[in-house]
Amino acid sequence: MPEKRWDPRHTKPRDPRRPPRDKSRFAPKPKPVREKFAADVAILYGWHTVAAALANPKRTVRKITATENAARRLAEEGLTLPVTPEIVRPEAIAARLSPDAVHQGLLVEADPLLSPDLEDLEAAGTVLVLDQITDPHNVGAILRSAAAFAVSAVVTTARHSPEATGVLAKSASGALDLVPIATVQNLARALSDLKERGFLTVGLDSEGETDLAQAPLREPLALVLGAEGRGLRQLTRATCDIRARLDLPGAIKSLNVSNAAAVALYAVGTALRAKP
Repeated sequence: MPEKRWDPRHTKPRDPRRPPRDKSRFAPKPKPVREKFAADVAILYGWHTVAAALANPKRTVRKITATENAARRLAEEGLTLPVTPEIVRPEAIAARLSPDAVHQGLLVEADPLLSPDLEDLEAAGTVLVLDQITDPHNVGAILRSAAAFAVSAVVTTARHSPEATGVLAKSASGALDLVPIATVQNLARALSDLKERGFLTVGLDSEGETDLAQAPLREPLALVLGAEGRGLRQLTRATCDIRARLDLPGAIKSLNVSNAAAVALYAVGTALRAKP
């Protein structure tokens, strides 16, 4: 039996008296418009980030938005709340943040922390210097490692650096309120100023002349990290006293800058403790 084929000539014409079908349900739904935050506000969300901000006497909190469970946990942990939290459902917080933000029922709007002057940093211990690292996830993770290894401060540039808010703050997991961040206009000049104050400046460079673990290190020390891919800029590299590399034993010879920061801080700490 031959296969029947559809013939447009046999299609029944549409009754002109019949209203057209409503196809609006098939139309793409408009994307929700997120409420904008004030330009001068630091956005902090997630338990560790918010708890550290509330425990920091230098942090001025403008507004706290929390779910019932998160507000109860704040009270149970004995954290002092400078303002009464606004209790909302979780989706109300999610609607104000990016889709991938893990807020854990807490959102704080606060004043940004003031940047200390370079000359106010104590000439002791280790400071981290970031040479135009722009990814907020990386900078946040570096801050977390800095807090873990008792770094006294982080120095970064005013331009080509992410703002200390939102994703950076969440990635730092509370370290944003634990490690001072000094912002400078000219990094090479800042390194020269640190050297005048007695800091040994060490640039982490894959082409460095010595392994970091074998370098002649001393405190106070400024460990300089370059941007992902590009590394240290030429003037930054030339200004450093020592350019050191990380000798890795495995097949992969390079690390993400935040991972390299953690490994370098461990190597620096181990080398300094080994000194008589």
